[in-house]
Amino acid sequence: MLGLTSIVLAAGLALGAPVHAQNSAAPVAAPAPAAATQQDAGTTGAPAGAPATIAAPTPAAIPDPTLDAAGKPLTKAVPGMGQPQDAIYGLQEQVTPNGRDAHWFHNWVLMPLIVIISLFVLALLIYVIIRYRRAANPTPSRTSHNTAIEIVWTLLPVLILIAIAVPSIRLLAAQFKPAPDNAVTLKAIGNQWFWSYEYPDHGDIKLTANMLKEQAEVPAGQRYRTDADGPRLLATDTRVVLPVGVPIRLVTTAQDVIHSWAVPAFWIKLDAVPGRLNETSFIIEKPGLYFGQCSELCGARHAYMPIAVEAVSPEVFARWVASKGGKMPGAKAEPQSATAAGNDASAEPDNASEAGPVVNATAAPAVTNKPATQNPAGLGQTGN
Repeated sequence: MLGLTSIVLAAGLALGAPVHAQNSAAPVAAPAPAAATQQDAGTTGAPAGAPATIAAPTPAAIPDPTLDAAGKPLTKAVPGMGQPQDAIYGLQEQVTPNGRDAHWFHNWVLMPLIVIISLFVLALLIYVIIRYRRAANPTPSRTSHNTAIEIVWTLLPVLILIAIAVPSIRLLAAQFKPAPDNAVTLKAIGNQWFWSYEYPDHGDIKLTANMLKEQAEVPAGQRYRTDADGPRLLATDTRVVLPVGVPIRLVTTAQDVIHSWAVPAFWIKLDAVPGRLNETSFIIEKPGLYFGQCSELCGARHAYMPIAVEAVSPEVFARWVASKGGKMPGAKAEPQSATAAGNDASAEPDNASEAGPVVNATAAPAVTNKPATQNPAGLGQTGN
């Protein structure tokens, strides 16, 4: 009887051992979901056992300071400023230091010399025609050389060219002076037949600019050119935004054939050559809206590649950059998450590996810089 009792007790212990081991192991594995649940309860409110997700509130979209609530440009085109005018003799008003110097050089050096030389040559021609006509001079002179006249007509042009060379070379050197380190870089890319732009120092902002068509040329409901946008054939659906009083580094290139980025009010005309980068610099001194065109014959729609530049204050430019998803050089990076302190990567709990993967849901949304109007046939309106 004693032996039978011993056998029954031994069998009971053998059968109960796995259950006891399983129950005793459960408290060891329990902290993992519990830790996850505790962390989730403080961040996302997810149910127990779910992967912990650190969610941040979606940042509010920064409004474009150059547009109104309806998405239309706030800066209106002003007749006589940055655009051609009817019945105007002379060059456009210049708003860059190089442009002002070139304007002065043109008006007060080149034009007076051209007028004086032209009038002098015209007077000589009239004198010769009258004085040495057959009726007044029946016996022509046989003089073949005149040393004094030959010295004068050789030295005088040389002196004139030397006088012109001094301001001319100085202006040429200023036009191609390298931009300083704090310059805003604008890369203009010519395409058949539209312009695209990049701001490589400001978060790689990319823009595409097409010419705005007239009201009769677009379907109902689509944006068309108005006088506030600019003159016919010069208004664009997307404007280049640049700050005033800040050096601008202009870099040009092209995707297909040679184009030329030209804005007369800036005294800028720079070829855009495929496979090559051309560079110049300038400073805009006056806020406003300025227009230009491609100035290199580039194909059938060469005349429909306008340029519109909106010059704004540096503060407005910084807000515009932010509205496009970019950032100013040297600006501090935004915090990646808005969670409470202690939930960043440097303060992970000891049992993070047991609690499951932590997903950071604060990645910035993709930035799209679509043109203000969706023209048919895609970029450049190639089908029109």
